[in-house]
Amino acid sequence: MANNKVRSMTAFGRAEVNYSTGTAIWEMRSVNHRYLEPHFRLPEAARAQEPKLREQLRQTLNRGKLEMTLTLKPVSGQTAAIEVNQALAEQLVKAASLVAPASDSLALNPLEILKWPGVIAEPETDADEQANAILDGFKQALQQVVDNREREGAELAGFIEARIKGISEQVGQVRALLPQILENQREKLRTRLAELLEEVDKDRIEQEIAVLAQKADVDEELDRLDAHVNEARRVLKNGGAIGRRLDFLMQEFNREANTLSSKSVVTDTTQAAVELKVLIEQMREQVQNIE
Repeated sequence: MANNKVRSMTAFGRAEVNYSTGTAIWEMRSVNHRYLEPHFRLPEAARAQEPKLREQLRQTLNRGKLEMTLTLKPVSGQTAAIEVNQALAEQLVKAASLVAPASDSLALNPLEILKWPGVIAEPETDADEQANAILDGFKQALQQVVDNREREGAELAGFIEARIKGISEQVGQVRALLPQILENQREKLRTRLAELLEEVDKDRIEQEIAVLAQKADVDEELDRLDAHVNEARRVLKNGGAIGRRLDFLMQEFNREANTLSSKSVVTDTTQAAVELKVLIEQMREQVQNIE
């Protein structure tokens, strides 16, 4: 099923569908999982439908661990006449009479005979009608799961978009400060080298300054962070099953933030790197719940 909405993997769904002799009741719970992992709890009467239910599930969801329970509840207060299996009842009476002489206290209770399996005939169930009710209920409960996932997914997308904006702002701040940071670094190096060397080789100083300035230049890291911001926004906009893609992007974000931190030479970039790591970790925790 094509879908361009962001979905979480946590949800609940419940549906009841009536048929002539009972009610099919579905309950579904969905939680985080790396793959799609369904667990069905089905009564014997519905076992044959499990392949069809699994296929419906695969067409609807991509990831998540789902616990799905079906209960078949017979109609209560049915007014139809009670049908007794007369032949079976007579056999039970005959069997009881054979063992009666062995026990003086044995008294045959008619209600006990009626409780014996098969003595009272169960109302016949239309197999096709029951199967249709089971499938309809499954689809309704599954749609509730999808709707709940999409509602929570929209909230997660908003949360992540806010953190992406924060990352973009941090990158912009560091980029604006970078020319002044590099110039200040060059001046500090010139001053220190001039103090240490009696005879200053200006060309050698400039070479050393250039090397150190290059190590402190984080322009490439800022460019890559901008690229990751744009990609994350594109992925969120496209929607669908984007959890794995976002998880990969979180790793890329974190790699650049670590590099920025390691190359930091002033407090401003150090603080920016710390803030980036906080934002990235907040996103990573929420991304784990996206389908």
